Amino acid sequence: LTEGIPIEYQKNGETRGDSVKLIDWDNIANNQFLAVNQFTVIEDNHNRRPDIILFVNGLPLVVIELKNAADSKANLQAAYNQIQTYKWEIPSLFTYNALTVISDGLSARAGSLSANYNRFANWKRKNDKGEIENNPDTNELDILTKGMLNKHTLLDLIRHFIVFEQEKTEDPATKIISISTTKKIAAYHQYYAVNQAVESTIAATSPSGDRRGGVLWHTQGSGKSLSMVFLAGKLVLSLN
Repeated sequence: LTEGIPIEYQKNGETRGDSVKLIDWDNIANNQFLAVNQFTVIEDNHNRRPDIILFVNGLPLVVIELKNAADSKANLQAAYNQIQTYKWEIPSLFTYNALTVISDGLSARAGSLSANYNRFANWKRKNDKGEIENNPDTNELDILTKGMLNKHTLLDLIRHFIVFEQEKTEDPATKIISISTTKKIAAYHQYYAVNQAVESTIAATSPSGDRRGGVLWHTQGSGKSLSMVFLAGKLVLSLN
């Protein structure tokens, strides 16, 4: 998704190499965005229809599962469990998946394909002063939809704010070593902080800049290591 697909083709009797870009990162208008309700997926005799799938250029990048807020049993946990069922029964839907969203119509959380329920997080927005809003009366689904799933932010998240972390574990009985891969997506505070730091760095390194880069102040447990990975990765592309 981020680097394109390498291909070979023939020209004037010679084999040449090139790269096909699946997403136009520089011109958002060149991409096709579709939100499809009740899209049917049939696989291994399972017929499933996720509530909403967001397609970018025909690729199903976001799966959204919605529950009824009026039903006490149809809560966020039930929506999460439904996503897990989809993963087992129609796994091909998630080949290109960037993130999944669960909601009961009011509360809303987003997480990666490998995240457990506790790792799903809400999205918050900034007010006119640039401060993070923390109003308990706001509709989380509305904020997440407009703030996280708008075209610009969604593509920004996919390109710059998703990483994969491998962890090695050893079975104490068999001594067999296994490696598991976890997909991690930036939380809202990491997204805002990194983008602000990128803007500050670009300004500081410009011909008229003061060459004084910015520093992020983190609280414990805020994910500062990942924030620095996101920052380094985006700076490489932004300053190239």
